[in-house]
Amino acid sequence: MYRPDHFEEIRPEVLRDLIRRHPLATLVVLGANGLEANHIPLCLSSATEGVLGVLQGHVARANPVWRDMLPNTEALAIFHGPQSYISPSWYVTKAETGKVVPTWNYAVVHAYGPLQVKDDPEWVREQMVALTRQQESGFAVPWSVADAPQEFTGRLIQQVVGIEIPIYRWVGKWKVSQNQPLRNRDSVIAQLEQQGRPGSDEMAELIRATFKDGREELP
Repeated sequence: MYRPDHFEEIRPEVLRDLIRRHPLATLVVLGANGLEANHIPLCLSSATEGVLGVLQGHVARANPVWRDMLPNTEALAIFHGPQSYISPSWYVTKAETGKVVPTWNYAVVHAYGPLQVKDDPEWVREQMVALTRQQESGFAVPWSVADAPQEFTGRLIQQVVGIEIPIYRWVGKWKVSQNQPLRNRDSVIAQLEQQGRPGSDEMAELIRATFKDGREELP
């Protein structure tokens, strides 16, 4: 992934936070027929010695991704954070120079590691419980796997296979207007907060964080 220095994000706590907030990953593997991409929610566990964290999920047994991945190759899990089109009309400098163009702001994490298969019903059940607990935690009346008949969930679990990816390296790219003058960042934040679109407020907060983190204007 192309990432100029001013867009690179390397802080582990920031990368982990994006993964937990946006767990639906684009999982890319190299198989016998070339690159394969699937979209799978993945839970992130704590880091251990030599491992930045472990991604855990499950796929349909009929999905060939868990059988066809070539050995000794890395899997790539892409986590997409907030994204937003940025209009040049939002920049204060538009009126001053006219030298502005549209762009797109976004934040992403690329996590790499070997894909490991967990064909174990108990492992899959525990992973489903963890994923459900994570996603239901904000609801007034959270649903849990135990709410469904065990015979019913047992049959469904037989139809899926667990997967696990220990993360040995990751990269983050936060393209959030760092290359703009501070007054343009202020005006973009104001415009985003007026949009009322999904992700606009979160993008505005990411831009605002460039001030909190002490990141100043580029030379």
